[in-house]
Amino acid sequence: MPLRVVLLGPPASGKGTQGRRLADAAGIDYLSTGALLREAIENESPLGREVKPILDRGAYVPDELMCPILGEWLDLHAGGWVLDGFPRSLPQAEFLDGWLAAHDLSLDRVIILEVPLDELLRRISGRVECPECRWTGQASQLGQDQRCPLCHGAVGRREDDTEENFQSRHAAYLRYTLPLIGYYNSSSRLIHCDATAAVDEVAGSIRDFFFPASPLS
Repeated sequence: MPLRVVLLGPPASGKGTQGRRLADAAGIDYLSTGALLREAIENESPLGREVKPILDRGAYVPDELMCPILGEWLDLHAGGWVLDGFPRSLPQAEFLDGWLAAHDLSLDRVIILEVPLDELLRRISGRVECPECRWTGQASQLGQDQRCPLCHGAVGRREDDTEENFQSRHAAYLRYTLPLIGYYNSSSRLIHCDATAAVDEVAGSIRDFFFPASPLS
């Protein structure tokens, strides 16, 4: 049975990096709702024009807009997946559980990446993104050519990565997303992950949870 996993965590906690790695390891789909919305803005689609002023001020996209968007994506991805950026509120979590129940499916685990505020601020100052393949990471991860390690495209700072915007998004995370800890903990689906370690170490600990090494014979 394919894995279905949700990644929770404050902005800059590493959801994009760890989500991609887990999806690759499991051979399943990966969705970053933030990248999906930023692409819509760059393409100047109706969705992009609607969400741009919301993201510009560091606010969350309303549930009544995000839930149908995710419903359409989920309908097209019948196999397993890793969701990064959804759910971000209790109504969104309830929507996801309802969608899964309607399709006779279940959520395997919810991973919350835990990083202190001072480390998040440090990461924001060095975060870069590739507009071509949507790789996100730290400038320190780039090679000498300073290009995307996946597609070799040009990378740059995200427009929304200002400290003011981060503080607004972090406040929204504390208000809307943090309550999901209790929601998922009550059904024994939550995994706490210390995401302050090196990227490879965090990825290894997540991977080992789902794919434990076989004991030596």
